[in-house]
This record gives sequence, C-alpha cells and structure tokens, in this order.
Amino acid sequence: MNHPAMSIRIYAACSELIWAVRLNLMWIVFTLAGGVILGLGPATVAAYTLARRHARNETFQAWAEFWTVYRREFVRASLLVLPLALVATVLIGNYLYFSALGPGMGTPRIATLVSLIALAGVGAYVGPLYVHYDLPLWAYVPKAVQLALMRPASSVLLLLALSAIAYATSAAPILAPVISFGAWIYLNTWLCLRFFEENEARLHSKGNS
Repeated sequence: MNHPAMSIRIYAACSELIWAVRLNLMWIVFTLAGGVILGLGPATVAAYTLARRHARNETFQAWAEFWTVYRREFVRASLLVLPLALVATVLIGNYLYFSALGPGMGTPRIATLVSLIALAGVGAYVGPLYVHYDLPLWAYVPKAVQLALMRPASSVLLLLALSAIAYATSAAPILAPVISFGAWIYLNTWLCLRFFEENEARLHSKGNS
C-alpha cells in the first residue's frame, strides 16, 4: 500500500468534509439572519456561488465572500428561490395531508409524490445553473426543465444523491445543522458543473457552441 498517497487522499477527503461543514454553517447563519423567508434565497445563491468557486479551486475568504454575494443577490435570488420553495412546501403539505387520510387517497398521494420528485429533479439544476450561466431570471427554470428531460441519467444521479443525504439526515437529524445542507449544495454543484461541461462539449462537437 502506498501510504503517502493514501494519506493525501484522506487529507483531501477531510478537507472537503470540513468545507461542507463550513458551507452548511454559513447557509444556516445567513438564512436565519434574513428571518428564514427573506434569507433563504440569497443564502442559497451565495452557498452555490462559493461551492462553484471551491470546485474550481479558487482561493477566497469564505465568510466575506458569502456576505458580498448575499447582499448583491438579495432581491434577485429571492425571486428565483422563493417560488420554488413555496411550491415544494405546498406539495409536501398536500402529501402529508393525503397520507393522513389513509389508503383511500392513494391516487392523489402518489400524484403529489411524483410532482415532488419532478420538482426536486428540476430544482437540482436551478442553483448550479444560476451561478454558472448568465441568463434572464425567468429563463433558469425552463432551462432546468430542459436539462432534466434531456439528461435523464444525470437527473437520476442527482436525485439519488439528494435521496442519500435526505435518508442519512432522517436517520441522524443532528446532521442537518452540521453538514446536510452544505454537503448537498457542494455535491450538487460539483456534479452539475461536470454535466454542464459534458453538455457544452457535446454541443461544441455539433457546431452549436
């Protein structure tokens, strides 16, 4: 066994783990600083922005940069994130309601669950798209829908990653305030950046760049 190489891998893994914990803490602090509703959008966009920069091996002061993006994107990020969060909240509420009514509500419950999965599949692209591409605000969700449909394998992988983090968090709720949100945002960004690169390379090979 190559012990130096193994040590390097372990150090790198620990470094990424610590980064996810820091990202999680910043996201929670700034979300709460905006009273949750007003803080959710800018905190989420700031977290995705820093996750993208970290994935590209950029060097920056995390808290200072988070605050800078948070302020700059306060309104625009809220307009992007809050409608999606509202739809998700309504769907979750409906799912719990139909579940509580028993087996007779199986059809609307399943339809709501399918809608939630579809929303999660589309929503998984929105944050990375926003911080990677400069598009009109209204264009991000349609673009996310397009990617989710055109890249089903990538969409399934994102959903599996989200499901794994959600399952781990449900089994150990202490993970939520420690790492869950940061881990998802970082992993989501890392995966999507690679999907975007593959998509751009494919388009370029077809002369559509």
